[in-house]
Amino acid sequence: MTEPANPLFPLLGVDPPRVGGFWLDARLGASPSGVAYTAHAEGGPTVMLLMLSEGASADAAACDRFAGTVNKLHIDTVLARGGRGQDSGRLAGKFAPPGDQPPAPDATPEAPWVALAYDGSPAANQEAARILSEVDLAWLPQQGTPSGPDYRLPWIDKIAPGTARQWPLPWPGRHDRSGWPSILASWLIMLLLMALAILIAILIFQAAPPTSPPPPVPTSGSGSPPPESASPGSGSPSPESGSPSPGSGSPSPASASPESPGASASASAASPTPNSRL
Repeated sequence: MTEPANPLFPLLGVDPPRVGGFWLDARLGASPSGVAYTAHAEGGPTVMLLMLSEGASADAAACDRFAGTVNKLHIDTVLARGGRGQDSGRLAGKFAPPGDQPPAPDATPEAPWVALAYDGSPAANQEAARILSEVDLAWLPQQGTPSGPDYRLPWIDKIAPGTARQWPLPWPGRHDRSGWPSILASWLIMLLLMALAILIAILIFQAAPPTSPPPPVPTSGSGSPPPESASPGSGSPSPESGSPSPGSGSPSPASASPESPGASASASAASPTPNSRL
């Protein structure tokens, strides 16, 4: 009699598409300390991948418990491991380095993970639940007599999957790494968009209406024209015409005195009289 296959659940939006060199296919189960997935490498068989949750990844003690549990497994069961604190111990040779990828934008540690051999049996699912329970101390027997409030791990409510960085980024909806034709096509599309943006900018600047140059700035320090530039017939009187001359403003003594007899005789001789016409 064959054993029933483990039920699979679809991936959620918070699940990364790839962890290390394995592409995630479905969910096997989840607990406060992590998530169990079915995954596959490029051209490889299906494996069971366990990754700690966001809260457990930030706890150094939880990462140490996970690494200690993995180091106790059979060497043929562990296919690969990675993440925080997984590069030491008995099975440190199974550690998969992150490779050539850009530096992390923040100090968030990468979630510890391990890829195990998977045969689809319920025993494999039970083994995944046992490993994750070692991290959150769910199977730890109670010590002594309980008194006071129950102890809870501070990260027990942060059940989202931990951080898994990947480079290069995969195409949306794909479950394998993009090849060279896809990368070349993406670069060509980027160059085409850049050329189109430059062409649009040139057309916008060419269609702009011409602007007249600003008026020249006067070289003199003050805004009023110099005294030499004023014309003689301008509205501002000259200093000579502003004040009357002494000769014209006041009558001379000669004009104010009565005329002399000789001057009147010469004036009458110069002007014609009616008798001179006869």
